[in-house]
Amino acid sequence: MTDWQQKDLEHIWHPYTQMSTLEEQPPLPIESAQGVKLYDADGNWYYDTIASWWCNVHGHGHPRIRQAVAQQMERLDHTLFAAVAHEPAADLSERLVHMTPAPLRRVFYSDDGSTAVEVALKMSIQSWRNRDRGDKELFICLDPGYHGDTIGCMSVSGVDLFRRAFGPVMFDSVSVPAPFCYRCPVGEDSETCEVECLALLEEALERHAGQTAAVIMEPLLLAAGGMITYPTSYLSGAAHLARKFGAHLILDEVATGFGRTGTMFACRQANISPDFLCLSKGITGGTLPLAATLTTRDVFEAFLGPEGSEKTFYHGHTYTANPAGCAAALASLNLFEEEETLENVTERSEQLRERTQPMAELPYVGEVRNLGMMAALDLVENEEKRVPLPDGHELLRELYRAGLERNVILRPIGNVVYFFPPLCTTEDELDDMLDRAGEALNEVLRSA
Repeated sequence: MTDWQQKDLEHIWHPYTQMSTLEEQPPLPIESAQGVKLYDADGNWYYDTIASWWCNVHGHGHPRIRQAVAQQMERLDHTLFAAVAHEPAADLSERLVHMTPAPLRRVFYSDDGSTAVEVALKMSIQSWRNRDRGDKELFICLDPGYHGDTIGCMSVSGVDLFRRAFGPVMFDSVSVPAPFCYRCPVGEDSETCEVECLALLEEALERHAGQTAAVIMEPLLLAAGGMITYPTSYLSGAAHLARKFGAHLILDEVATGFGRTGTMFACRQANISPDFLCLSKGITGGTLPLAATLTTRDVFEAFLGPEGSEKTFYHGHTYTANPAGCAAALASLNLFEEEETLENVTERSEQLRERTQPMAELPYVGEVRNLGMMAALDLVENEEKRVPLPDGHELLRELYRAGLERNVILRPIGNVVYFFPPLCTTEDELDDMLDRAGEALNEVLRSA
């Protein structure tokens, strides 16, 4: 163990980690990264199968992004952004507005996915209040949707494990069962279902008509909720219902944005336009913290008033629109065109589907789900009843260990083992990654 690893064990508190287990299995000591591989302190390498928490797009250490950040740091490293402007933020805003659905015209910058969502929640409520509709302060969300770990985000999320300890500081929201076809909330067969579960959302909107500020959801993929995929017809239906009942639609594309689902933004596949679009993670290619909340001219105009007006949006962050982060984002967007990233996503998505669907035949695998450059194995202890493996099950720990032995990181979300590789992954890299992962899955699941 290196000196810095010992310092880690003595002083650092890691996220989403039971710290009492780290003496037995210390954190993976990553020292460097290049392309789709991470390298540890002992000289071992690992495929970054989950894109370093879903944010790495073009591979680690891409020279174009590094160059853009270095050049920006020579000119302007940081400045406050309250009534101060700089070119990288202006250029990035124009790019984001042009590539997102037409009604989105204003960009508010923040730091990460949670803050992007918090901004949307606060803007929605205040915009209604500014228009003398202070009664519209309720949010409707999907369970088990997830939108972040800050107070507002937890209040509109449905992953109970992440929020149950913090009830006293959270506000009430209304959750409806997510359109989870494998475990259908209304007992329909996915082969014949016509999104009957959409009626649950409609019932909630009817019950709270006049009170609902916004409906919030992750489009097509509930990521931290278990990599749950759902039909575009549900998303388009939800957008219609939000309009019908006079509520905003907030789409959290923190995980799905920037190419993951096969289009630059998942909402494009349903041909819908939200009132708020929340972006982060892949916005800088996975290099620097940055987030953006896009909204419409209609929402923006609700905040206009004289100097000192209570209509002002009194919200901001120290590192809002950090110039280096904006430069990284601009370089990342350029790479989508220069390296034809979306074309690679189309090809690798089909390869990922073809290679992972046969894994459904393995013991304990109840279902394999695919959406773009994502594949998820839903592990169950009872296949007929589709009972998921409980959190912390020994098989999940064994899969992580067996994966590391074969140079792949298999880090489950609950009972789900998933693949979420960088979008630049090549055909050969993906085949090798899945060969190694397949060996680990076969060893652990067939011997259990």
